[in-house]
Amino acid sequence: MSNKSKRRSSSIIGRRGFMTAASLAGAAALTQPVAAESGSIAPNPAHKAAEPPKPVAATSSDVELAIRNLVIANRILAHEDVVDAYGHVSLRHPLNPEHYLLARSRSPEQIEIGDIVEYTLDGEPVNDKRAPYLERFIHGGIYAARPDVHAVVHAHSEEVLPFSISTTKLRPVIHDGAFMGAEVPVWDIADKFGHHTNLLVSNMAQGRDLARRLAGNSMVLMRGHGFAAAAPSLYEVVRLAVYAPKNAHVFQAALLLGGKVKPLSKGEIAARVEGPSLKPDTPAALRAWEYWARRAGVADLLPPQPGK
Repeated sequence: MSNKSKRRSSSIIGRRGFMTAASLAGAAALTQPVAAESGSIAPNPAHKAAEPPKPVAATSSDVELAIRNLVIANRILAHEDVVDAYGHVSLRHPLNPEHYLLARSRSPEQIEIGDIVEYTLDGEPVNDKRAPYLERFIHGGIYAARPDVHAVVHAHSEEVLPFSISTTKLRPVIHDGAFMGAEVPVWDIADKFGHHTNLLVSNMAQGRDLARRLAGNSMVLMRGHGFAAAAPSLYEVVRLAVYAPKNAHVFQAALLLGGKVKPLSKGEIAARVEGPSLKPDTPAALRAWEYWARRAGVADLLPPQPGK
């Protein structure tokens, strides 16, 4: 049986599609992260509602739908060159907020439905003995620290790396860069774990420390390594991960021109982030999700459109 046939073998969950997946993944528009200088990072006031997770009224069908969308997210991030052989995306479990869904150790471009594994927040696979990602602790650390977060991406995009090793801070300079927030903090693993690590987040202590540096923000750079992005829904974290490298590319190009670069103002960031047109269940969001999914070759995993 072909991979495509295998994917089609699971029943499609009606018309709810990504709209339902977004809602069960905690759909709410990202709010403006608080600007933070080096040192301690003030939590985002918009995340003050980050209380212990409440039980979610979800079903096994919602889990299947979440898994389908997580496969789509992996393929999108691979096709859009956010991840390559390495990098990963996860989703908080819709039935158990103390668990999350993440693929086994496999390149995102190759992820299938059967590759998705359930993990505890400590990074332990639930009833699965296949090799897990080494850096799964990034996801568990962030989910444990941020009950408002329902999706996480870790990637090594070259475009953002210069800002992880330079005193020049990554700023949003294009309209779709607004979702990063006014400023993106940098986490240096050496600050707490010394200068003899391999820079990888290979245990929960490191994952928790990374989450502390992320604090109430939407994205954190990892010195000489990559970034971690966090959002209230799968669509929002994919959007953030797709546009952050593009923003970094434009920023670097502007810096090479010389002169002063004008980043987005806090008001512009708020207007973009808090605007109603890009909530996960809006036509604009659904349009982007379908576009990315078709480009990535996983249109067969999308739910049927109304009238078709």
